[in-house]
Amino acid sequence: MHFDLIHTDSKSNARAGVLHTDHGIIETPIFMPVGTAGTVKGVHQHEIKDDIKAQIILGNTYHLYMRPGMDVIQGAGGLHKFNGWDGPILTDSGGYQVYSLSGSRKIKEEGVKFQSHYDGSYHFFTPEKAIDIQRQIGADIIMAFDECTPYPCDYQYAKRSMHMTHRWLKRCYEQMDRTEPLYGHDQVLFPIIQGSVYKDLRAESAEVIASYGTVGNAIGGLSVGEPDEDLYEMTDLVCGILPKEKARYLMGVGTPINLLECISLGIDMFDCVMPSRNARHGMLFTSEGVINIKNKKWEKDFSMLDSNGTSYVDKFYSKAYLRHLIKSGENLGIQIATIHNLAFYLALVKEARVRILDGTFSDWKTKMVSKLGTRL
Repeated sequence: MHFDLIHTDSKSNARAGVLHTDHGIIETPIFMPVGTAGTVKGVHQHEIKDDIKAQIILGNTYHLYMRPGMDVIQGAGGLHKFNGWDGPILTDSGGYQVYSLSGSRKIKEEGVKFQSHYDGSYHFFTPEKAIDIQRQIGADIIMAFDECTPYPCDYQYAKRSMHMTHRWLKRCYEQMDRTEPLYGHDQVLFPIIQGSVYKDLRAESAEVIASYGTVGNAIGGLSVGEPDEDLYEMTDLVCGILPKEKARYLMGVGTPINLLECISLGIDMFDCVMPSRNARHGMLFTSEGVINIKNKKWEKDFSMLDSNGTSYVDKFYSKAYLRHLIKSGENLGIQIATIHNLAFYLALVKEARVRILDGTFSDWKTKMVSKLGTRL
């Protein structure tokens, strides 16, 4: 697996690249739909590939470990065989889910003891176990086991947590060296930068992570409630330290505006539940702004979902019809909205790539940012 940096924008730090994996190439910048439990909720795999045009999806170590369990995943021949997705897969290590179980987990040097939100059973994750589970899942890109600190976060806590994450990272790499892929394709480990919103900690963490010289590096612990200004400041800081020839992955981000602003800072890869989660509540992202399809103003609006849309749902279904489905609680409404939002995100980063390559990214980004936050 390797990353090729193709071009950098002359007016910003936006980049176009190609990440090569055994399951196919990924053209960056890229957005990765989140398939937490082995599925992007409500969407078929052929729709993810053919209509949404995703190049890579995510699975989650914690959730897949809990259900269906590693005996089922490994028995199927890995997640690719189990869910029928033949493209690249990235797995989150489970660190963020453990973070979200703050009321029922205990963190210590060896690892994290936590209580399952499914059945109340107790489990213990170590860096080594997180690697072993991801080997069994068979993801192309494996994430290091880390602690995601909350926001706001005390400086001393953030510092202690960051250093523990670095020690855990060393153990993750050692476990990678002791083990082999199970399904015949290459797997690579991405380390994760932490440090909350403290510049000196973020810089120190970025230096440590960069020293491993892996194919890609991730930025974690952001998009957890901090202001956008802090998100951009921390991203800009670490992108100035991370090696240019390696892929950069900003975890859990974000809104369409966040994506464009962080692409301009030098980020290559994104994931977020926002487009699919918001779709289930009737919020649509469009090229002209944000739509709450439940609002009465769309009741007799028979125009397409997005006049600039690239998905078949944009052209085939009207706002009025989608509003009717969502208001009626019909599953088809959620499916249409999810396909639309994810297709919009993928089309947005694809257009960003085109603009980076032809030299018009900065002006285009400015115009898009002014529209994308508009409430229609």
